[in-house]
Amino acid sequence: MKKIFYSMAMLAIMPLMQVSGAAAESAKEKGDAVKQEIKNHFSLYGFIRNYFTFDSRESASGTGNLFYYLPFERDLNEFGDDLNAQPSFRFLAITSRVGLDVNGYRIGKTDISAKVETDFYAGLSGSTGTATLRLRQAYMKLGWKDLPMCGGNTASVSLLMGQAWHPIAADQPDVISLATGAPFNAFNRSPQVTMDANLGKHFTITGAFIYQMQYISNGPEGSTSNYMKYGILPEVYAGLTYKTGGFLAKAGVSLLSIKPRNTGTINIGDKNVTVQVSDRMTALSPFLYLQYKYKTLTVKAKTIYGGAADYLNQVGGYGVTSNSCPDGHWEYAATRSSSSWLSVSFGKKLQGMFMAGYIANLGASKDFVGLDKDYYYFFTKDGQNYRNMAQAFRLVPTIAYNIGKFTLGLEYEVTAAQFGNGLEADGTVMKAGTRLPDGGCATRYWVANHRIQFMTKFTF
Repeated sequence: MKKIFYSMAMLAIMPLMQVSGAAAESAKEKGDAVKQEIKNHFSLYGFIRNYFTFDSRESASGTGNLFYYLPFERDLNEFGDDLNAQPSFRFLAITSRVGLDVNGYRIGKTDISAKVETDFYAGLSGSTGTATLRLRQAYMKLGWKDLPMCGGNTASVSLLMGQAWHPIAADQPDVISLATGAPFNAFNRSPQVTMDANLGKHFTITGAFIYQMQYISNGPEGSTSNYMKYGILPEVYAGLTYKTGGFLAKAGVSLLSIKPRNTGTINIGDKNVTVQVSDRMTALSPFLYLQYKYKTLTVKAKTIYGGAADYLNQVGGYGVTSNSCPDGHWEYAATRSSSSWLSVSFGKKLQGMFMAGYIANLGASKDFVGLDKDYYYFFTKDGQNYRNMAQAFRLVPTIAYNIGKFTLGLEYEVTAAQFGNGLEADGTVMKAGTRLPDGGCATRYWVANHRIQFMTKFTF
């Protein structure tokens, strides 16, 4: 009887065992398919990076003081001591990064790729601050290849949509510092729609519409993206790249047009009435970039003629040239700066690098109003008052030792800025000896910060 019951039980559960076996086989196949999908299309990358940093004086800087900008001018007490001549040291790992590249997808003749990248910059404040994840880059890219051109040549076109490096900031000097040359070089990642058209082997045309998010213009309400939001128009960029062999040349220009105010006041009789205004500040920022590579030698150079380029992490801004228009609107002019740098890198395992940079304050094309009212009508990078800076330079020798995915770097950076105690009406710094409005004499002086930085980095 037991044999009969056993045989009947086996006959009953055998189909279930077959179904279970089939399900397990199907699950395994699905798991293998997912693994293959990840292997073919997804690539995780990143690094763990530590900075050990010493500065000889107080300076404008961000990201836990790791993103270095420029030294502060003198702050003298009654004894003539410079209170900004204060050394400091910090050790942080918040610039560690993780990212994901997505490649290899195709719909018809359209290639699709994407990137998302983050680090731990956001939320850091004071000695008890906590670093949290923030968005660095997040974009998708559509691409089309082998498009026919005249003469038998072919073209390729890509369309990037999302947050990525600003085209003026994309080419950077060879240094290990977090600021990568700023403010001598532009530094900006922003939401954008960018088209690159590779025409044959040598030329690329680039066009972009760019919106402000993290890196924003300053103005009457402080630093905010509202000036672009209510100005309606995005920043517009156009550029041309030429490359052949190890040589590359790139030229481009950015057009920024923002609305600093939405409302103003007009006087009707003895009463001030608030009205909508048509304020508009427009500025151009052209640049030229050159690069040459031969084996382990790389030489780079860039010069930027920045107009109201504080949103590019450069020295500059804009000011009010008229605040008495009958309809209540103000008129503006951008301050212009010339920012240039040269960098040289050589070697692979033992790598030597050097960067030199220079900035000159060129003022504006028109005279400002309100320079005698604590600069109320003069807007530059928020929290970093460099209106009185005439010029600055930076020298950066670096040595790095690369052992596979592990890097040790040692860098010395001297950044000096020249300040003055008087401004001309166009925003330039008065030359030493010029007579001031109060009867005094204009002076200029230099301050310098010496930064020594040691870096460890493991890339995965």
